[in-house]
Parts: sequence; C-alpha cells; structure tokens
Amino acid sequence: MKLYHAPKAVNPERTYNFLKLKGKLDAVEIQEISIMQQEHKSKDYRALSPYAQVPVLILDDGSTITESRAISTYFETIWPEPNLMGQDAKEKALIEMWDRRIEFMFMMQIATWFRNTHPMMAPLEVPQVPEAAEKAETRVRKFVATVDRHLGEHEWLAADRFSIADLTLYLTCGFAGVVRWKPQQELEHLGAHYAKVQARLT
Repeated sequence: MKLYHAPKAVNPERTYNFLKLKGKLDAVEIQEISIMQQEHKSKDYRALSPYAQVPVLILDDGSTITESRAISTYFETIWPEPNLMGQDAKEKALIEMWDRRIEFMFMMQIATWFRNTHPMMAPLEVPQVPEAAEKAETRVRKFVATVDRHLGEHEWLAADRFSIADLTLYLTCGFAGVVRWKPQQELEHLGAHYAKVQARLT
C-alpha cells in the first residue's frame, strides 16, 4: 500500500497519525506531497484523486481511497488493534458522533474563518467574506467552550476511552493556529486533553 501524505495539513495528518497509533507506519509506503507547491493539482495526482484531495491511499490491487476518515476506517478494519473506532454498536456510534462534531463544528469552522480572512487565501476564496469569518469564529469559540466543559467531566471525548475522535480534536486544535488561535492554551480541560494525546504521539 502507498499513502500520499501532506505534512502539517490537518486531514493528511489525521490519517498519518492514525496509522502511527496503530503501530503500522512501516507497513505502508509514505509518499509526501506538497500542497503549497500545488502538487496535489497535477495531472498525475488527479488521476489518483480526481478532487485533488490529500490523503489518498493506493491499495495493492490499484484501488484508491480518499477521505481521511474512510482511509482510517480501512486501516481499522485490517488492523483492528489497538481499537480506535469502537468495539460494539454503541461505542462506534458515540465515537463517530463526536468525530463528526469535531469535523463540522470545529475543523470546518476554522477553515471558513481562515479562508475568508487570510491574504494567502484570497485567490482561492473569491470574494472573501468577512461576515462569514465572523460567524465562523463566533460559532467555533462557542462550540469549543462546550467541548471543554465536556472534557471537565470525561477523560476522553467518547465511550470513556481514547479514540479517533480524540485524535481529530487534537489535530484541529493545532489547525486553529492558522487563525492565530490556540484554544488548548486558553481552556483548562482542553489543554489537559491536548497534552495527553500529544504524549501518545511522541
């Protein structure tokens, strides 16, 4: 198998670190690709990933899988331990619930905030809409405050154990740096959670 990876980009890092947590980095060929140099938009890369998405996983039979969550699900299925997506129906549902919440209510709001404020994104977001950025910032700050309260009562986000949802939260906290926000430094319980996940990855 071959995994195309873009270091420091949140979705590629999600899949890469999921594989790391599985202890299987040596089992997959890692090919780095530069988003800043727009290598993901090349003709050859689009042949693998029509929507120019990173990551993309190439299976031994030539099949391709995109979407970081889908690739992680594939890894979970072929390497079920350590389990990161739930052992039974309830665990799987709770973990996916929180994982999706972090994606839609945290990660995507940061992306909207960033795309509509940063000068580097102006050629891609035409026109930039300051009002959209303001709404996204308000929503994400409110949501992250609720996550912090949740973590004040629970060690991990879902199912009372470490899961992919915790990894997604950790990486999205790092992603928030693109808008010069580090919520893990402002919120006590989120900060403690961030440090625990970081310890697992180092």
